[in-house]
Amino acid sequence: MSLWGNKDLVYSEGTIQVNLETLEATGSAGVVTFTTSGIKTGDVITVGAGATYGYAVITGFTSTTISIASTAGIVTGISTVPSTTYFISEEPVYTLGDSHYRAPESKTVGYSTSPVFTTVVGVSTVEVSIANTATGDARKYSPIHAGWVGVTTYIDTHGNLRVKTETLVAGSSITSTNPNDDAIYPDS
Repeated sequence: MSLWGNKDLVYSEGTIQVNLETLEATGSAGVVTFTTSGIKTGDVITVGAGATYGYAVITGFTSTTISIASTAGIVTGISTVPSTTYFISEEPVYTLGDSHYRAPESKTVGYSTSPVFTTVVGVSTVEVSIANTATGDARKYSPIHAGWVGVTTYIDTHGNLRVKTETLVAGSSITSTNPNDDAIYPDS
C-alpha cells in the first residue's frame, strides 16, 4: 500500500453514517456500491463538509460499508456521526497524524482571533497554471508545484488575507476532479 496516490477524488456518492465504536461507515443515501467505486484500502475518507467530523484511513469495505483504521483523525466527544456528506481521496496518509492538518479544517484554538483554515488538496498542473495567472486574492493560493499541497489561510490583524501553501508531495500526475477545492483551485 502506497502512502499516497494521485486522485483527489475517488468517490463521494450519497451520504454516510459513521459508528465510531464499530469503526464502520455505512452508506445511508445515494451510495451506489463501494465495491465498484474504485476505492481501496489505504485511501482516506473525509467525513462532513470541511472535514467537520474528520478523516480516517480505509482498511476494508463491502458494497455498503467502509471499515476505518481508527478514530484518531475524527473529532472527539462523539460516538456516532449522523448522515453526512463525505469524499474519498488518495491523499497522503501521513498528514492525518499532523496536528496542523487535523480536523475540522477551520480552527481557532491556538491561533489569532480569526479562524485559520487548513487543508490538504490535490493540485493538478492545470490548477497551478490557473493559480499562477490569477489576480487579487486568488493569486495568493498559487503553490510552488503541483501535487499534494497543504494550504493554510487566515486574516491578519490588518484585515488582509494570508495564504501559506506547502507542497507536501510534488506530483505532476495529480488528477484533480474534486469539486470541494474548486473555489481556490479552479479546474478551468
